Amino acid sequence: MLTTAAVAVAALFTAAPAWAHVHVEADNPTPGTTSTLTFRVPGESDTGALTTQLTVDLPDVASARTEVMPGWTAKLDRDTAAGTVRKVTWTAAPGVGISPEQFALFRVSVKLPDAASASFPATQTYSDGKVVRWDQAPLPDGSEPEHPVPQVALTGSPSEGQHTEHATETVAAPAAAPAEPAAAARAADNSARWLAGGALILAAAALVAGLLNRRRS
Repeated sequence: MLTTAAVAVAALFTAAPAWAHVHVEADNPTPGTTSTLTFRVPGESDTGALTTQLTVDLPDVASARTEVMPGWTAKLDRDTAAGTVRKVTWTAAPGVGISPEQFALFRVSVKLPDAASASFPATQTYSDGKVVRWDQAPLPDGSEPEHPVPQVALTGSPSEGQHTEHATETVAAPAAAPAEPAAAARAADNSARWLAGGALILAAAALVAGLLNRRRS
């Protein structure tokens, strides 16, 4: 029982430093795509100093946008000539910071590089002037160094743009519609009526002329 407890306590103390590291996660870890990076920054000062600034180096991304964070201001370091963003720095307002019992989440939206992984070296500054740089690569044996660089493993492949070709359809103008049978029938009926009326008028005129000739006789 005592041995098991001792092992558990040892494991707890072994894992504790990892909890204090600056970590980064991506909501869409796909190469070449836009993703929101979340940096988890704990306070770990032995003197009780507050974390008052965080600077993160970006892999020369084309654009970056930071999330609004109450009590903190964010500044992007742009390379105007290259049209890229090199780093982002968050600075706490007076009286604001991350204590040893707290952690904070810093978010920035960037376009990830087209690679298998991305590293984001970070610099953590405390209110007492202490500066901790999180920029160490993994050790040759695969173990974690004292101040590991925040990394994101990029998986999958960029989604190919859906190129949809819209065929241009040539629609022929509709041919003139033939005259409707009903309209043709109406035209023929009107002509017959005019002819019949004319015949009746001629017949009536002939009848009147005949009667007049009889009376004269």
